[in-house]
Amino acid sequence: MTTYKELQSQIERLQQEAELARKTELANAITEILAKMREYGLSPHDLGFSGSTKRKAVKAIRRPVAPKYRNNATGETWSGRGKPPKWMAGRDKSQFLIHSA
Repeated sequence: MTTYKELQSQIERLQQEAELARKTELANAITEILAKMREYGLSPHDLGFSGSTKRKAVKAIRRPVAPKYRNNATGETWSGRGKPPKWMAGRDKSQFLIHSA
C-alpha cells in the first residue's frame, strides 16, 4: 500500500509536470496565433482587442454649466439642471431668466 508521503510526492511531481505542459502548450498556441495573424494580416484591433483590458474607463470631465436663472434678491443662481431651488418654488421661471448681453 502507498503511504501518504509517497502520494504527496507523486502529487507534487504531477503538478510540476502539468505546469510544464501548460507552459509548453501556451507557447505553442501563441506561436500558432501569431503565425495566423501574420498570414492573414490581422491586428489585435481586428480581433476585437481595442486596448488593455486592465485599463479603467476614463470618466468624462464635465465642465460647469453657466447659470440660466438668477434670484435678484439674493444673487443665487441655478443652471436649470437638476431639482429647482426653493426660491423658484411655485413661481414662473421666466421671471428669473438671465438675459445674455
